[in-house]
Amino acid sequence: MIPLRDANPTRRRPVVTVALIALCVAAFAYELGVQADGGDAALERLFRHRGLVPEDLTTALVGPVDGLLRALSTVLSSMFLHGGWIHLIGNMLYLWIFGNNIEDRLGRLGFLLFYVFGGFVAAGAQVVIGPHSTTPVIGASGAIAAVLGAYVVLYPRARVLSLVFLGFFYQLLQVPAIVVLGLWFILQLIDGVASLGVSSSGGGVALFEHIAGFIAGALVGLLVRGLAGPGGPSRERPLGSPDGSRVG
Repeated sequence: MIPLRDANPTRRRPVVTVALIALCVAAFAYELGVQADGGDAALERLFRHRGLVPEDLTTALVGPVDGLLRALSTVLSSMFLHGGWIHLIGNMLYLWIFGNNIEDRLGRLGFLLFYVFGGFVAAGAQVVIGPHSTTPVIGASGAIAAVLGAYVVLYPRARVLSLVFLGFFYQLLQVPAIVVLGLWFILQLIDGVASLGVSSSGGGVALFEHIAGFIAGALVGLLVRGLAGPGGPSRERPLGSPDGSRVG
C-alpha cells in the first residue's frame, strides 16, 4: 500500500516541510557529487563522517564534551543523508503527504522542534539496540516516523488516496489514515522484533528508528490532542472536498 495524497486541508503553507524536503534533496545532490568525484569509497567516507555511527556515539558518552557534541551533530546531519533514490523518494513522499498537517497543527517552529526531537529519539533507540554497531545510520526515516505517529493520533479518520496492490493487480482506494499508518507501524514492529539477535555486517533498514520515532510522535500527538480538549480542531475531509483547501 503506497499513499499518494491525503484529504486533510491546511490553513497555511507548509514552509518548514518544504524546506526540509529541499535540504534532503540538496544533501542527496551533494552525495551524488561526492560519488561522482571519488567513487563509492568517497561516499562511504561521507556516510561514516556525517552519518550516525552507534559505536562512536556510545564511546563519546563517556569521553570529553567536544567529542560528545561532535557525535551528537552526526545525529542531525544523518537525518538529511539518504542511501539512494528509492530511499530519498519514499521518505520525501511520506513527509510531503503527512508533514504539512502536523506543521499546520504545531506551528512552524513547533513542527521543526518536533521533527528534530523525533529524529533524536529514533536515533537513540537505534543506538540502544546496537550500541557497538559500526554501520552508519542515515536517513530522515526516524523523524518522519514521528510525523506519522502524530498524524495517526491527530487525524486517524483522514482519507488517504493509496495505491493498493492485490497480487498482480493494483487499485486506487481511499483508506483511513489509521489503516495506512497502522499497517506501516505493525510491519516495522514485526520486522524489528524478527531482526533482534540477527547480526549483519552490511547495511539495512534501521527498523527501531522507525518504531521509536512513531511511538514518540504518537505520544506527542496524544499530548497535543489532550491540550486541545474535546473541542479541538479537526479538519479531516473526504477526498475531492469542494472547499478549495489544499491537500497533502
